[in-house]
Amino acid sequence: MRVAGLAVEALALRRGERRLFSGLAFRLAAGEALALTGANGSGKTSLLRAIAGFIRPDEGKIAFEGPAGPMDAEDARRSDTHLLGHQDGLKTARTAREELDFQVRWTGGDAQGARAAAETLGLTRLLDLEVRKLSAGQRRRLALARIVASPRALWLLDEPMAPLDAAHRALFAELIGQHLAGGGLVVAAVHDPLPIAARTLELAG
Repeated sequence: MRVAGLAVEALALRRGERRLFSGLAFRLAAGEALALTGANGSGKTSLLRAIAGFIRPDEGKIAFEGPAGPMDAEDARRSDTHLLGHQDGLKTARTAREELDFQVRWTGGDAQGARAAAETLGLTRLLDLEVRKLSAGQRRRLALARIVASPRALWLLDEPMAPLDAAHRALFAELIGQHLAGGGLVVAAVHDPLPIAARTLELAG
């Protein structure tokens, strides 16, 4: 069952002793993108991690909707959600091919999808290099290849385009557009505007 909607109701999050925000609410439907803005420390990354299930809210509710109605939150997170953090989360001693294959298999994709994603993101000639030898932009493209190769409806992205050059930002904007056109959902923490049509939610911190 694919995630077709996300609802956040009266959410409150804390980091350490500091309350990040409270009373946060929004809804997102299939085909929609939401850009999270705000100063550093306002809670953008924490909100993404809470939606992904890594942080327990102080208050409120995070609910997932499928085509037939409410989904179990853990099922939705496990089977139909991608989280791409500010850090790429790659094993630097592996080759790019080994790391991409591992992450794609882990998230339910296959070798054919991995090769296609590598081709789309201009990584094919880099696949035999160790991850530690890749530039910051190349590592980010390798991390992005996972979410392209393993189709899941809800993308949670933390500064996804920060290390990318202009050409690859434009390419990833196209991929996000295709994802949304296919009924996907995107929540992205950003400093610069997303290069696609998106609602904006500012976290004041």
